[in-house]
Amino acid sequence: MTVNEALRAAAGFFILLSLALGHWVNPYWYLFTAFVGLNLLQSAFTKWCPAMVIFRKLGLKQG
Repeated sequence: MTVNEALRAAAGFFILLSLALGHWVNPYWYLFTAFVGLNLLQSAFTKWCPAMVIFRKLGLKQG
C-alpha cells in the first residue's frame, strides 16, 4: 500500500466513523467529518497532509 492509498483509506474510514458517531452518539461528531473534508481540500492545493507524514514514518512508500 502506498501513502496515497493509505490516505484515501484513512479519510474514508474517519468520515464514515464520524458520520455514524454523529448519528448515534452526538451531532458534534459531524464537526470531525467537516475537519476531515477540509483537510482533504487543503491537501489538494498544498500537496501536504499531516497523515502523509505519519504514513511515511510507518514505512509506506510514496506512490
